[in-house]
Amino acid sequence: MKKTRKLGRKRDQRQALLKGLAANLILKKKIKTSLAKAKEVRSLVEKLVTKARSGNFNSLRYAVKILPAKAVKHLMKEVAPRYADRSGGYTRIVKLGPRRGDGVQVVIIEFV
Repeated sequence: MKKTRKLGRKRDQRQALLKGLAANLILKKKIKTSLAKAKEVRSLVEKLVTKARSGNFNSLRYAVKILPAKAVKHLMKEVAPRYADRSGGYTRIVKLGPRRGDGVQVVIIEFV
């Protein structure tokens, strides 16, 4: 069984958070979040882009299960073709420093 970060949330809340972050990353190309959340969403987005590159029906169904329709359309039409010749490493994490309120490491996760 694969270990994942719990992010201080229950399973349903964690899945909803990651789905929302993934959709925003795909639609906006970059988001600002904590390091732990960025590492988790990177894993999800990398899998989505890799599957979407094939462009078959099964990859579409996998994306629809996780993302809203607008994000799926953007993923299939714009994001996946951009990385057709790249075999992974579609995102980068840039550290910005600690947040003033609670000291958590804040990062920007963006597509390469």
